[in-house]
Amino acid sequence: MTLLVLGVLLWAGAHFFKRAMPGVREPMGDKGKGVVALALVVSIVLMVLGYRAAEVTDTLWSTPSFAKHINNLVVLIAIFMMSPAPRKGKLLNNMRHPMLVGFALWAVAHIWVNPDMPSVVLFGGLLVWAILEMVVINKAEGPWQPTETGSIAKDGMFLVASIILLVVIGFIHGLVGPSPFGA
Repeated sequence: MTLLVLGVLLWAGAHFFKRAMPGVREPMGDKGKGVVALALVVSIVLMVLGYRAAEVTDTLWSTPSFAKHINNLVVLIAIFMMSPAPRKGKLLNNMRHPMLVGFALWAVAHIWVNPDMPSVVLFGGLLVWAILEMVVINKAEGPWQPTETGSIAKDGMFLVASIILLVVIGFIHGLVGPSPFGA
């Protein structure tokens, strides 16, 4: 579980680096982006290795049989929120942090269908990071002004792309772990 915790902490630290240590980050210039990207890749590797190696002893709660279906719907909404739709479409145009809210929804959906301690550490840690990231951004940037509203047609285009991406992600997920679409 140590690798898993280190991965989640490194993920959060890499994302907070710019705002937590501006005196260190600013002089790095564009090279700092590479350092952060490398830290994020290492954090993902640590999370994957830590999660796969973590021992699952007990389930913490039971999920109903329909949980996978709701999980998949919430993940589809999360993928849509993390697409360019909030900036180019009409439906989510007035939302300040659509990508982070989508990420938080993804984490909540995964906690619900994975009732074990390694999942709570992984997805719960990422959920806490997403919420804290929104708080930090709001404090740093002050009042937010929505951008120009896009079109419903763009929303439709990104929804179709999100459905296709969900199927692709689900297929890959099934190759490396449990299938999100059932047995």
